Amino acid sequence: MQRNLAYLGPVGTHTEAAAMLYDTTANLIPHSSIRDIYQSVVDGNANQGIVPIENSLQGSVTDTLDILIQETTLLIYQELVIKIEHSLIAKPETDPRTINTIYSHPQALGQCKFFLDHHYPKATQVASLSTASAVEQVLKPESANSAAIANKRAASIYNAEILADSIQDSQGNATRFVVLAHEEHKPTGEDKTSLCIAFQGDQPGLLYDSLGEFARRNINLSKVESRPNRETLGRYVFLIDLEGHRSEAHVIDALQSLREHTASVKILGSYPKAPNS
Repeated sequence: MQRNLAYLGPVGTHTEAAAMLYDTTANLIPHSSIRDIYQSVVDGNANQGIVPIENSLQGSVTDTLDILIQETTLLIYQELVIKIEHSLIAKPETDPRTINTIYSHPQALGQCKFFLDHHYPKATQVASLSTASAVEQVLKPESANSAAIANKRAASIYNAEILADSIQDSQGNATRFVVLAHEEHKPTGEDKTSLCIAFQGDQPGLLYDSLGEFARRNINLSKVESRPNRETLGRYVFLIDLEGHRSEAHVIDALQSLREHTASVKILGSYPKAPNS
Protein backbone atom coordinates (compact mmCIF):
# COMPACT_ATOMS: atom_id res chain seq x y z
CA MET A 1 0.00 0.00 0.00
CA GLN A 2 1.39 3.38 -1.00
CA ARG A 3 2.01 5.63 1.99
CA ASN A 4 1.39 9.37 2.19
CA LEU A 5 4.62 11.04 3.28
CA ALA A 6 4.63 14.69 4.37
CA TYR A 7 7.80 16.71 3.79
CA LEU A 8 9.11 20.27 3.84
CA GLY A 9 8.37 21.62 0.39
CA PRO A 10 7.98 22.84 -2.20
CA VAL A 11 9.45 20.47 -4.78
CA GLY A 12 13.23 20.69 -4.91
CA THR A 13 14.15 20.88 -1.21
CA HIS A 14 16.74 18.74 0.53
CA THR A 15 13.90 17.29 2.60
CA GLU A 16 12.22 16.11 -0.60
CA ALA A 17 15.50 14.42 -1.57
CA ALA A 18 15.55 12.66 1.81
CA ALA A 19 11.91 11.63 1.37
CA MET A 20 12.61 10.09 -2.04
CA LEU A 21 15.61 8.26 -0.61
CA TYR A 22 13.50 6.91 2.26
CA ASP A 23 10.58 5.70 0.13
CA THR A 24 10.74 5.76 -3.66
CA THR A 25 7.07 4.78 -4.01
CA ALA A 26 5.47 7.16 -1.47
CA ASN A 27 2.93 9.82 -2.34
CA LEU A 28 4.88 12.92 -1.32
CA ILE A 29 2.87 15.74 0.25
CA PRO A 30 4.70 19.10 0.51
CA HIS A 31 4.17 21.44 3.47
CA SER A 32 5.51 24.90 4.18
CA SER A 33 6.69 24.32 7.76
CA ILE A 34 7.88 21.61 10.13
CA ARG A 35 4.84 22.23 12.30
CA ASP A 36 2.53 21.63 9.34
CA ILE A 37 4.28 18.30 8.66
CA TYR A 38 3.77 17.23 12.26
CA GLN A 39 0.10 18.29 12.19
CA SER A 40 -0.51 16.44 8.93
CA VAL A 41 0.60 13.17 10.52
CA VAL A 42 -1.32 13.83 13.76
CA ASP A 43 -4.50 14.55 11.79
CA GLY A 44 -4.10 11.41 9.66
CA ASN A 45 -3.64 13.23 6.37
CA ALA A 46 -0.19 11.65 6.07
CA ASN A 47 0.99 8.27 7.33
CA GLN A 48 4.43 9.64 8.16
CA GLY A 49 6.38 12.88 7.97
CA ILE A 50 10.06 13.52 7.35
CA VAL A 51 11.83 16.50 8.93
CA PRO A 52 15.42 17.72 9.39
CA ILE A 53 16.70 17.41 12.94
CA GLU A 54 20.45 18.09 12.86
CA ASN A 55 23.13 19.51 10.56
CA SER A 56 26.87 18.91 10.82
CA LEU A 57 27.63 22.65 10.49
CA GLN A 58 24.68 24.42 12.11
CA GLY A 59 23.72 21.88 14.75
CA SER A 60 20.19 21.00 15.78
CA VAL A 61 17.03 22.16 14.02
CA THR A 62 15.27 23.67 17.01
CA ASP A 63 11.77 23.68 15.47
CA THR A 64 11.91 19.90 15.19
CA LEU A 65 13.38 19.40 18.67
CA ASP A 66 10.83 21.64 20.38
CA ILE A 67 7.89 19.86 18.73
CA LEU A 68 9.29 16.45 19.74
CA ILE A 69 9.93 17.60 23.30
CA GLN A 70 6.87 19.66 24.05
CA GLU A 71 4.01 18.94 21.72
CA THR A 72 3.77 15.54 20.13
CA THR A 73 3.12 11.90 20.85
CA LEU A 74 4.56 10.98 17.45
CA LEU A 75 7.67 8.83 17.53
CA ILE A 76 10.88 8.81 15.53
CA TYR A 77 10.48 5.82 13.21
CA GLN A 78 13.70 6.06 11.21
CA GLU A 79 16.67 8.33 10.54
CA LEU A 80 18.56 9.17 7.36
CA VAL A 81 21.75 11.16 6.83
CA ILE A 82 22.37 12.77 3.45
CA LYS A 83 25.17 14.93 2.11
CA ILE A 84 24.15 18.54 1.58
CA GLU A 85 25.54 20.62 -1.27
CA HIS A 86 24.45 24.18 -1.90
CA SER A 87 24.54 26.32 -5.04
CA LEU A 88 24.02 30.02 -5.65
CA ILE A 89 21.05 30.24 -8.00
CA ALA A 90 19.46 33.14 -9.90
CA LYS A 91 17.41 34.08 -12.94
CA PRO A 92 19.07 33.15 -16.23
CA GLU A 93 21.61 35.73 -17.47
CA THR A 94 21.94 37.35 -14.04
CA ASP A 95 25.26 39.14 -13.53
CA PRO A 96 26.70 37.83 -10.22
CA ARG A 97 28.25 41.26 -9.56
CA THR A 98 24.80 42.90 -9.33
CA ILE A 99 23.39 40.66 -6.58
CA ASN A 100 22.42 42.57 -3.46
CA THR A 101 19.86 40.22 -1.87
CA ILE A 102 20.21 36.50 -1.11
CA TYR A 103 17.30 34.30 -0.08
CA SER A 104 17.38 30.90 1.59
CA HIS A 105 16.35 28.88 4.61
CA PRO A 106 18.23 30.11 7.74
CA GLN A 107 20.06 26.77 8.02
CA ALA A 108 21.35 27.07 4.45
CA LEU A 109 22.44 30.67 4.95
CA GLY A 110 24.39 29.59 8.02
CA GLN A 111 25.96 26.65 6.20
CA CYS A 112 27.33 29.02 3.52
CA LYS A 113 28.57 31.76 5.84
CA PHE A 114 32.18 31.78 4.62
CA PHE A 115 31.13 32.04 0.96
CA LEU A 116 28.66 34.83 1.70
CA ASP A 117 31.10 36.79 3.89
CA HIS A 118 33.82 36.50 1.26
CA HIS A 119 31.86 37.10 -1.96
CA TYR A 120 28.75 39.03 -0.86
CA PRO A 121 29.57 40.80 2.42
CA LYS A 122 27.15 43.68 1.71
CA ALA A 123 24.25 41.60 0.40
CA THR A 124 21.07 41.46 2.45
CA GLN A 125 20.28 37.93 3.62
CA VAL A 126 16.56 37.11 3.72
CA ALA A 127 15.18 34.00 5.43
CA SER A 128 12.83 31.76 3.43
CA LEU A 129 10.63 28.89 4.54
CA SER A 130 12.75 26.50 2.45
CA THR A 131 15.58 26.52 -0.06
CA ALA A 132 13.23 25.73 -2.94
CA SER A 133 10.84 28.53 -2.01
CA ALA A 134 13.87 30.84 -2.09
CA VAL A 135 14.42 29.88 -5.74
CA GLU A 136 10.76 30.58 -6.47
CA GLN A 137 11.19 34.01 -4.87
CA VAL A 138 14.20 35.12 -6.93
CA LEU A 139 12.42 34.20 -10.17
CA LYS A 140 9.62 36.69 -9.48
CA PRO A 141 9.69 39.91 -11.56
CA GLU A 142 10.05 42.08 -8.45
CA SER A 143 13.14 40.18 -7.24
CA ALA A 144 15.75 41.93 -9.35
CA ASN A 145 19.44 41.58 -8.42
CA SER A 146 18.73 38.65 -6.11
CA ALA A 147 19.90 35.06 -5.76
CA ALA A 148 18.96 31.99 -3.77
CA ILE A 149 20.89 29.24 -2.02
CA ALA A 150 19.49 25.81 -2.85
CA ASN A 151 20.47 22.52 -4.47
CA LYS A 152 21.13 21.79 -8.13
CA ARG A 153 17.85 19.96 -8.54
CA ALA A 154 15.91 23.07 -7.55
CA ALA A 155 17.73 25.06 -10.24
CA SER A 156 16.78 22.44 -12.82
CA ILE A 157 13.14 22.19 -11.70
CA TYR A 158 12.56 25.95 -11.77
CA ASN A 159 14.68 26.65 -14.87
CA ALA A 160 17.09 28.86 -12.97
CA GLU A 161 20.82 29.38 -13.47
CA ILE A 162 23.59 28.16 -11.17
CA LEU A 163 26.06 30.97 -10.53
CA ALA A 164 28.31 29.08 -8.12
CA ASP A 165 28.39 25.45 -7.01
CA SER A 166 29.36 23.68 -3.76
CA ILE A 167 29.36 26.90 -1.74
CA GLN A 168 28.79 25.25 1.66
CA ASP A 169 31.47 25.90 4.30
CA SER A 170 32.49 22.22 4.44
CA GLN A 171 32.50 19.50 1.81
CA GLY A 172 31.46 17.12 4.59
CA ASN A 173 28.24 19.04 5.18
CA ALA A 174 25.45 16.59 6.04
CA THR A 175 21.95 16.73 7.51
CA ARG A 176 20.23 14.11 9.62
CA PHE A 177 16.53 13.65 8.91
CA VAL A 178 14.01 11.71 10.98
CA VAL A 179 10.74 10.08 9.97
CA LEU A 180 7.85 10.77 12.37
CA ALA A 181 5.06 8.21 12.78
CA HIS A 182 2.43 7.02 15.23
CA GLU A 183 4.23 3.72 15.69
CA GLU A 184 7.76 2.68 16.58
CA HIS A 185 10.15 0.64 14.44
CA LYS A 186 10.77 -2.96 15.43
CA PRO A 187 14.25 -3.82 16.76
CA THR A 188 16.87 -4.56 14.11
CA GLY A 189 19.95 -5.21 16.25
CA GLU A 190 21.53 -1.93 15.12
CA ASP A 191 19.27 0.64 16.73
CA LYS A 192 19.27 4.00 18.42
CA THR A 193 16.92 5.43 21.05
CA SER A 194 16.23 9.14 21.55
CA LEU A 195 14.80 10.48 24.79
CA CYS A 196 14.27 13.67 26.74
CA ILE A 197 14.76 14.03 30.49
CA ALA A 198 13.90 16.80 32.95
CA PHE A 199 14.79 17.38 36.59
CA GLN A 200 12.62 18.67 39.42
CA GLY A 201 15.33 20.71 41.09
CA ASP A 202 18.88 21.87 40.48
CA GLN A 203 21.72 20.40 42.46
CA PRO A 204 25.29 19.19 41.81
CA GLY A 205 25.56 15.74 40.26
CA LEU A 206 22.00 15.33 38.95
CA LEU A 207 23.02 14.99 35.30
CA TYR A 208 26.20 13.09 36.19
CA ASP A 209 24.28 10.49 38.21
CA SER A 210 21.66 10.14 35.50
CA LEU A 211 24.13 9.56 32.68
CA GLY A 212 26.03 7.15 34.89
CA GLU A 213 23.15 4.69 34.64
CA PHE A 214 24.07 4.19 30.99
CA ALA A 215 27.81 3.98 31.59
CA ARG A 216 27.32 1.28 34.23
CA ARG A 217 25.49 -0.85 31.64
CA ASN A 218 28.01 -0.16 28.87
CA ILE A 219 25.45 1.79 26.82
CA ASN A 220 27.08 4.32 24.53
CA LEU A 221 25.61 7.82 24.32
CA SER A 222 26.07 9.40 20.90
CA LYS A 223 24.51 12.75 21.78
CA VAL A 224 23.65 14.83 24.85
CA GLU A 225 22.13 18.26 24.31
CA SER A 226 20.21 20.78 26.41
CA ARG A 227 17.18 22.86 25.41
CA PRO A 228 15.27 25.51 27.41
CA ASN A 229 12.22 24.02 29.10
CA ARG A 230 10.13 26.97 27.81
CA GLU A 231 8.79 27.62 31.29
CA THR A 232 11.56 29.12 33.42
CA LEU A 233 14.67 31.04 32.40
CA GLY A 234 17.78 29.01 33.19
CA ARG A 235 15.94 25.68 33.40
CA TYR A 236 16.63 23.04 30.78
CA VAL A 237 15.63 19.64 29.50
CA PHE A 238 18.24 17.25 28.16
CA LEU A 239 18.09 15.29 24.92
CA ILE A 240 19.95 11.99 24.77
CA ASP A 241 20.67 9.62 21.89
CA LEU A 242 21.82 6.17 22.99
CA GLU A 243 22.79 3.00 21.18
CA GLY A 244 20.20 0.25 21.55
CA HIS A 245 16.44 -0.30 21.32
CA ARG A 246 14.13 0.54 24.21
CA SER A 247 12.89 -3.08 24.18
CA GLU A 248 16.34 -4.52 24.97
CA ALA A 249 16.77 -5.72 28.55
CA HIS A 250 19.80 -3.59 29.42
CA VAL A 251 18.14 -0.46 28.00
CA ILE A 252 14.93 -1.18 29.92
CA ASP A 253 16.97 -1.56 33.10
CA ALA A 254 18.85 1.70 32.48
CA LEU A 255 15.64 3.64 31.80
CA GLN A 256 14.02 2.31 34.97
CA SER A 257 17.00 3.48 37.03
CA LEU A 258 17.09 6.79 35.15
CA ARG A 259 13.55 7.57 36.32
CA GLU A 260 14.78 7.48 39.93
CA HIS A 261 16.97 10.53 39.22
CA THR A 262 14.60 12.56 37.05
CA ALA A 263 11.20 14.27 37.16
CA SER A 264 10.28 12.95 33.71
CA VAL A 265 11.60 10.71 30.95
CA LYS A 266 10.03 10.98 27.49
CA ILE A 267 10.98 8.40 24.87
CA LEU A 268 11.12 10.06 21.46
CA GLY A 269 11.56 6.76 19.64
CA SER A 270 13.70 3.71 18.97
CA TYR A 271 14.71 3.24 15.34
CA PRO A 272 17.36 1.74 13.05
CA LYS A 273 20.67 3.53 13.23
CA ALA A 274 21.67 5.17 9.95
CA PRO A 275 24.96 3.77 8.59
CA ASN A 276 26.67 7.17 8.60
CA SER A 277 25.12 8.69 11.73
